[in-house]
Amino acid sequence: MLKTHKIALDPNNVQSTQFAQHCGYSRVAYNHALADFKDGLANNDWRSHCDLLRRFNSIKRDTYQWCDALSQNASKNVIYNNFKDAITRWRSGQNRFPKFKNRSHGQSYQADSGRGTIPVEGQRIKLPKIGWVRMFQPLRYLGTICKVVISKHGHRWFASILVDTSVDDPIPDNRHKPVVGVDVGIKHMAITSEGVYYDNPKALARYERKLKRLQRRLSKRIKGSRNRYKIKTKIAKLHYRIACIRQDAQQKATTAIVNNASRIGIESLNVAGMVKNHRLAKALSDASLSNFLMLLKSKADRLGIKIVEADTFYPSSKTCSNCGVIDSDLSLSDRTYHCRDCGHTRDRDLNAAMNLKQLAAGHTESINACGDSVRPCPNERHESVNQEDSTGQLLLFSLS
Repeated sequence: MLKTHKIALDPNNVQSTQFAQHCGYSRVAYNHALADFKDGLANNDWRSHCDLLRRFNSIKRDTYQWCDALSQNASKNVIYNNFKDAITRWRSGQNRFPKFKNRSHGQSYQADSGRGTIPVEGQRIKLPKIGWVRMFQPLRYLGTICKVVISKHGHRWFASILVDTSVDDPIPDNRHKPVVGVDVGIKHMAITSEGVYYDNPKALARYERKLKRLQRRLSKRIKGSRNRYKIKTKIAKLHYRIACIRQDAQQKATTAIVNNASRIGIESLNVAGMVKNHRLAKALSDASLSNFLMLLKSKADRLGIKIVEADTFYPSSKTCSNCGVIDSDLSLSDRTYHCRDCGHTRDRDLNAAMNLKQLAAGHTESINACGDSVRPCPNERHESVNQEDSTGQLLLFSLS
């Protein structure tokens, strides 16, 4: 099994400068390969990544004399891996034609030259042309190191280490745990059918005033000046802090959910369509619902927990979790669900989580023989009866 551990580095000033130089070398090699590839297309000459790397190696010491002091893995990996992947995605129609890299759009480079070429001992890692660099924590996994990528986020340098552990983790027995429905939102990051509310930290809203003040100061600085660079560093640090607060809350919430569930029901959200609402776009982006669901899926897959996704148009919030009647008049401002048919009253988000739990428990009922989704009839009342099979899994039967 391949596992990645992203560890913050603790380099000195000289090592930080060397990191930046290697990132610049990687960027120069990528841009040179892209320009060479475009020139070949104009002359009806298709140049593969191997040809581009060979052509770059033939002129790099004459054109870029400073590259001898740097590791050649930075240029080799960016052309052989990153540029090759960009062209492959473009040819398959998955991505647009690659663009030239800019320094302001992130700094990173791949430091290894193959499997097992980067040694890690305790809380330090040895990188070519740089030497031993301190890490804030030891490597979490044991195995062969396949890939090491050095990147900068905010004011910190990180090492993303891909490890081949050679063995799969044992899947724990979670059949005795309950089926859980999870509803995500803006006010609360997640609400489970067990009645647990995970608050949204709203990191961007918390630091928005300070961020605006720094951006106003940045707009008044002269481009290329030292003072402008100082303000840009402060803004990068603040964005990094916002991202850390958001990620910390999502990691803790998703871990708590998957550790106490045997099956999880979630929604299939069209976040790209939701952010088109200009009144909710900023709050939705701050909540980062897509990243939350992605973390939940990856952790559940690692533990062998089945994820049941509701249809995009499944009315989880408008359906009564007690009788199954759909209230089509329910608006977004109604935070409490009140069923007109059976009189059941419950918090709107908790009601949606209960519906997702029922869908996950009896997910075979939501799909007919042709594979199409089936919704409860709004004019019929349903009575839910929960039973357990011989394996302890919760089953749901609907009686009309």
